[in-house]
Amino acid sequence: MSYLSYAVPLGSLVLALPYLRQRLQLSRAKHRSLAGHSRMAKRLATWLPGYAYSEARFFDIDGAPSDVAARRRHGFEMLASGFARRYAKSLALSAQAREGLADLQFTGSYRVPFQFSPYVREHLKVGAFVQSAEGSSVTDLDGNRFLDLTGSYGVNVFGVDFYKACMAEGAETGAALGPVLGAYHPCVADNIARLQAISGQQQVSFHMSGTEAVMQAVRLARYHTRRKNLVRFCGAYHGWWEDVQPGPGNPMPPRETYTLKDMDDKSLQVLRTRRDIACVLVNPLQALHPNRNAPGDSTLVDGSRSAGYDRAAYTAWLTRLREVCTERGIVLIFDEVFLGFRLAPGGAQEYFGVRADLVTYGKSVAGGYPVGVVCGRADLMQRFRPERPADLCFARGTFNAHPYVMGGMNAFLRRLDTPEVQALYADQDARWDARARRFNDTMAEHGLPLRADHLQSVWTLSYTQPGRYHWMLQYLLRWHGLALSWVGTGRLILGLNLQDDDFEEVLRRFVAAGKDMQAQGWWWLAPGTTHKTIRRQVLREMLSAKMGKRIE
Repeated sequence: MSYLSYAVPLGSLVLALPYLRQRLQLSRAKHRSLAGHSRMAKRLATWLPGYAYSEARFFDIDGAPSDVAARRRHGFEMLASGFARRYAKSLALSAQAREGLADLQFTGSYRVPFQFSPYVREHLKVGAFVQSAEGSSVTDLDGNRFLDLTGSYGVNVFGVDFYKACMAEGAETGAALGPVLGAYHPCVADNIARLQAISGQQQVSFHMSGTEAVMQAVRLARYHTRRKNLVRFCGAYHGWWEDVQPGPGNPMPPRETYTLKDMDDKSLQVLRTRRDIACVLVNPLQALHPNRNAPGDSTLVDGSRSAGYDRAAYTAWLTRLREVCTERGIVLIFDEVFLGFRLAPGGAQEYFGVRADLVTYGKSVAGGYPVGVVCGRADLMQRFRPERPADLCFARGTFNAHPYVMGGMNAFLRRLDTPEVQALYADQDARWDARARRFNDTMAEHGLPLRADHLQSVWTLSYTQPGRYHWMLQYLLRWHGLALSWVGTGRLILGLNLQDDDFEEVLRRFVAAGKDMQAQGWWWLAPGTTHKTIRRQVLREMLSAKMGKRIE
């Protein structure tokens, strides 16, 4: 053989080594779970077979003895008939709307693990309509009042009455202009000044949703860095558009998105060595459950769920991340659409003491109206290059800066400065820590396998034992007058205005629902049951279903 026959492949290997090193570094920075591997998660999602438990197995799929299964069946049937009587009008209108509203079909299917879902949807229906809200409660079409633990997906930071007032004032402010768009209502100038002061940033742009605001922030980062790739952290949610949701739920394959481990040195090393990263997206809510997807009862397959918040550790992480992004010219984006104005008047930037390059807001900032906002450094917010007039970063929208929305925002931002609202932020960590301890101590005192973890007023519940039926708790909580969102006990969003007596009432209703869970046998546990044994059982079921066998 000639020397050339050895030299060519050897030279190719040498040239490939830097690329292979980068790929290995990137792989090591990904979380080992499916949430950290978008392509693998998408493949598994297409493989996962759909199947459902028959009525004959629904109540004893965990091997419960006949007397326990009978108690479960009786409890389920009594609850179903009770729902049908107590919530009759709400259920009737929900059934009618569900035929034409795709959103209701989706959320209704994913309240519980998919194996249980068909039977639950048929027999234990949940209403989707409410007719009024006041204080910390909502009232359905049948006149039933529920203490509201949904927080309107994070909008409701200060209580529904606060936002009603903001919306009414916003409508009054915008009434003279009505639907006139393009030109700005005078209150917009005040909104800009207040947002600059709150965010510590130089410029502002308005959008119609949090998703849209994040889209614009990423686009601006790509435009100014001339790089295309973005980094998001495992489990974080930044809206439903393709680049920031690269796994299941997105019909397109992952492209310019790196999903890295949160709070990990290997991720910082990737940022230090790559030259193709335009921006890093941070959702501070992930401090509650780093590297895990948003919790929901539909994933309580084996009953496992964990969370935990360490303010000092997360602050240190953000500080180091800030340093690396500055060093490498990477745009650091704080996505505060969910948490903005909940942790502190200046949001997560103020709370953690770390300044981002771009910040996105939504939900609360328009006082109850739909909105998205981007605040950022002047050089990053510019959408054109004077030296190249055709080189633009275009972003407009018909309803951006709608007069009613801007009026509601002005009402919100002015109220934010009042002593009454500022007082709600005082000693927040201590207040919510005490409430979580009170919750956990009470659950332990009553022998209930429930635990709360929290990031101030945002809570998630976990279970101290494995089980197949933890998802049933959401229905009993509703029966006892607590309103939960469609993700169930995965996320409770409480208002900063929640009074101690209201919290005690929430606690009392949790105990009542937990006692029902015990009495009806839902928390019965076979000896030797672990999270692992349940996962193995479910895996066997999936393999059987994949091979076309009936699940018995």
